[in-house]
Amino acid sequence: MKITDLLDKKSVAIGGSPSDKADAINQMVALMDASGKIADLETYTKGVFAREEESTTGIGEGIAIPHCKSDAVKAPGLAAMTVPSGVDYDALDGAPVNLIFLIAAPNTEDNVHLDVLSKLSTMLMDEDFTNSLKSAKTVDEFLQIIDDAEGAKEHTEGIIGDESGKLILAVTACPTGIAHTYMAAEALEKKAQEMGIAIKVETRGSGGAKNELTADEIKKADGIIVAADTKVPLDRFDGKPTIITKVADGINKSEKLINDVLSGNADIYKAGAGASEEKSKSKEGGGAGHAAYTHLMSGVSHMLPFVIGGGILVALAFLIDTICGYGTSAGGNFGTMTPVSAFLKNIGGTAMGLMVPVLAGYIAYSIADRPGLVVGFVGGLIAANGNALIQGFVDSNVDWAVSYSNGTLTGFNKFMASFGFQAPDGGTTVSGFLGGILAGFLAGGIVLCLKKICANLPKALDGIKTILIYPLVGVFVIGVLMCMIFNPLIGLANTGLSNMLSSLSDSGLTPVLGLLLGAMMAIDMGGPINKAAYVFGTGMLAQAQDLMNNGASMTDPGVQACYIAMAAVMVGGMVPPIGIALANWIFPKKFTKVERSSAVSNLVMGCSFITEGAIPFAAADPGHVIPATMIGAGVAGLLSAVFGCTLMAPHGGVFVFATVGQPWLYIAAWLAGSVVTAILLGLLRKPAKD
Repeated sequence: MKITDLLDKKSVAIGGSPSDKADAINQMVALMDASGKIADLETYTKGVFAREEESTTGIGEGIAIPHCKSDAVKAPGLAAMTVPSGVDYDALDGAPVNLIFLIAAPNTEDNVHLDVLSKLSTMLMDEDFTNSLKSAKTVDEFLQIIDDAEGAKEHTEGIIGDESGKLILAVTACPTGIAHTYMAAEALEKKAQEMGIAIKVETRGSGGAKNELTADEIKKADGIIVAADTKVPLDRFDGKPTIITKVADGINKSEKLINDVLSGNADIYKAGAGASEEKSKSKEGGGAGHAAYTHLMSGVSHMLPFVIGGGILVALAFLIDTICGYGTSAGGNFGTMTPVSAFLKNIGGTAMGLMVPVLAGYIAYSIADRPGLVVGFVGGLIAANGNALIQGFVDSNVDWAVSYSNGTLTGFNKFMASFGFQAPDGGTTVSGFLGGILAGFLAGGIVLCLKKICANLPKALDGIKTILIYPLVGVFVIGVLMCMIFNPLIGLANTGLSNMLSSLSDSGLTPVLGLLLGAMMAIDMGGPINKAAYVFGTGMLAQAQDLMNNGASMTDPGVQACYIAMAAVMVGGMVPPIGIALANWIFPKKFTKVERSSAVSNLVMGCSFITEGAIPFAAADPGHVIPATMIGAGVAGLLSAVFGCTLMAPHGGVFVFATVGQPWLYIAAWLAGSVVTAILLGLLRKPAKD
């Protein structure tokens, strides 16, 4: 395959005059579209602009190479434009851009075209070649210049230069792995040859790692240059002078990087001092907020399959029990009334039980690499399960439990019993997905601190850091923080919420109660506030049964109030996933492709009263998603209570609508709240970046 095989005549413009960078990109996308290579123009355009926000593709010397690898691309392609008068492109050297190449790469395993694109990238480092392209008068002349120059130009592999002198090794990588990776490699190789220095460059592009550095080469090298904007393995450089910088510096500051290594200005890399796979520390567009968002997204992306897979299996369990006639009689056992449904609910429940630990674990992993995983997982498990109700509290044969019950336990043991565990009459200490997010960031920070503390330990102890020190100390610290501080604090808040709900119910403020119950179901979606509302609702069902056991009728106002509370709880919990699914369809530009792909599963989970389907969206964008879902769920709960809708089942969603009083009004309340959530999401969220 040749470069001109990817470059259609219809996609080349000679003498363009875009007004600014955005106009230049839009014109380039239009040229690419003219070749028929794009399946979804809007998605591809978003992808090009999103790549541009990571760092400018104006590489200097009057050249820009915007690019995007996406499912929106049907076939690999190139588009090109010369701009004689230049355009302000926010290039790295601040100079106007006169030559633009746009790359479209399909998101497939067949990456044969990447060799061609990497060849073009390295050719553009030749000043004579680029000047010829800029001066071309016709499209045919432009293409002929590329054909003449292409020849046998290939990226060099192996060590090049004078091997008898100094040896420098380098690694280049960019997020897309198409252009900048190979341009940085070419620039470093070219400059090293000019300086008479032997060099070998490992490229980590979309086609995988090529020209990989060997252990023997690393041992012999005088220094390492890592020019990368994405993760590369660094542990192999332990003890070597290493410069870690952004890929753009490899293109534009190659001579300075080589001189810094040779002059001894490179720091000695310590494998235990940082992640074994790190991004460039100098990456543009960083900042604490961006870094935190990146870590959060790592946790969310790993958590999402557990939510979808487990949630749909639980929904199938409810459906089977409904078909078998248990929709109105199963009560709290709904979903487990047949062997098949119980089996599915067990598997699905197990998968969903891993959501919060996985969320926390991979947030910590993103922050502190593999040592953060175990600490994050444990912190997430504690957040998901709360503090243990120790068997001693219910076993009168255990001395310390008896002492605690009698008030005679003293000293540190009393402190541990009071704050480290959940007392028999205490409220829940489950902190849910919000606690999981907190645990993930805490775990990552803990491990980073441990790495710094252990950085100066004797080298002989390096082997025990990751297998003993980090997990032992890290798990202990995260356990203390979650059990002693955050879970008890959340438990106190939860107890206060339950008391407030009981007061509203006793005062006859049913609409207000419905509003609050509905909103609480959507605040933390399976967390302590959600659970407080749900436990209150199921408690109301038990209270209704007690009232009827004492002679009250089904139509008694007190009994009806109990069932109205449960109805508000369930409708509030059904709104977030449905509202999010609707928003994905009504406002597709506000969601990424991955988010849109989960809309159907959210629809299924919303209908099944599985609020957790909305967690990935809330975790990714809590500032916009939680207010929208909370308001929508509150509206649904309020309307349900005003309409006098009742519910006699503790779970099940649409599968237990046979037990709902005023079912059509209940559906109306549900849909109204879902639409409110969808509209608010459309108004509050910014356009997504695929």
